[in-house]
Amino acid sequence: MTSPHTPAPSIDGAALLNEVEAFHRRFNIFPTEHAYVAVTLWDAHAHLMDALDGTARIAFLSPEPGSGKSRALEIVETLTPRAATTVNASANALFRLVAADGGTPTVLFDEIDTVFGPKAGGNEEVRGFLNSGYRRGAKSLRCVGDGANQSTEWFSSFCAVAMAGLGSLPDTILTRSVIIRMRKKAPNEKCEPYRRRVHEKQGHVLRDRLAEWTATIHDQVAEAWPEMPEGVVDRPADVWEPLLAVADAAGGDWPERARAACVALIKAASEGNEASLGVRLLTDLRDKVFCGADRMPTAAILEVLLQLDDAPWADMSEDGQHSKPLTARALSKLLSQYVRPDNTPIKPKGIRVGSTTPKGYYADDLSDAWARYCPPAPAESATAETSATPQVNEGESVAEGLFDNRHMSTGTDTRPLRSVG
Repeated sequence: MTSPHTPAPSIDGAALLNEVEAFHRRFNIFPTEHAYVAVTLWDAHAHLMDALDGTARIAFLSPEPGSGKSRALEIVETLTPRAATTVNASANALFRLVAADGGTPTVLFDEIDTVFGPKAGGNEEVRGFLNSGYRRGAKSLRCVGDGANQSTEWFSSFCAVAMAGLGSLPDTILTRSVIIRMRKKAPNEKCEPYRRRVHEKQGHVLRDRLAEWTATIHDQVAEAWPEMPEGVVDRPADVWEPLLAVADAAGGDWPERARAACVALIKAASEGNEASLGVRLLTDLRDKVFCGADRMPTAAILEVLLQLDDAPWADMSEDGQHSKPLTARALSKLLSQYVRPDNTPIKPKGIRVGSTTPKGYYADDLSDAWARYCPPAPAESATAETSATPQVNEGESVAEGLFDNRHMSTGTDTRPLRSVG
């Protein structure tokens, strides 16, 4: 039985994607070749929403204005189905846009920094829409009606979303997105001026051809389980699965280019994103404080952390205005978010240091959190650090060997703190 989604004519999907990529290259200067691949596949996947279980958000971000973000959205707008460009829309408006008759829209959210920027507040409802809508079946409950005549209704948020803005986005959105970090054009980088009255029609021709081709691969994509590059799992795999499915259906060199783009852009995103404060703390404790020691007094931990260059610990802001150094209480609060190997919260304990038992932390309690949350330890720097650290004297316990040229504020033992190799 012939599927209603499958027209008779055969269409060269790889050649069509080449044309879409060439159209972007006329008007957009993207930072890498991989970005052109990702954006082209994203344009095509937006035509397949009813065949997909998930959709990748795409985010054009830059540190400065005039970097081509809005122009990128303009070109995407001409190539995607039922494109709806908005600035600073409310969550309720977005839910109703997705629910409206006429098919799933492609939402193009320009100036997204006005929604999530430092002066914009949390906008948790919009963030909820963007977070939930990357998977089919995501719905939110809303009140409808006027005054006393109100009832509840479920609204879907599943749709393709492209965003453009200054700075960054909340982590929960970034992890659901293909991130294109735009830059100002260099003097030697040139592209064709975009004139909507002329070029929009050319984009729409490509859009209609994409719609025709994606109809022929609808069933193939709906049943596809694309092979992921090695190491691409969990959320990144969810994000890239629909794009790789499109590339596989197109054939030619697109499957290979798509997987190269997948690996490169995931790596760039992981390097560009700042770790959360908790992960930064865990990593600094492992690489800069403990350095192989089995326990450390809280006072010694704080003293090392507060002396680290390019670290937030000496200037912690609690209310956005007033800042102060990291304290023992704040350290305990941050670490209590994570658990020990026995699944209980990490808490300070009394540790034996000579004849005293100041509060501190054991490496064994932190080991599970280190393994789960921290990036791999830099082997070369760790080796160098270890070889340069003095060893514990014979007959001296590990805890006693922790003191080296730093006076403790707890207990009476004032021997200097020393790290253990």
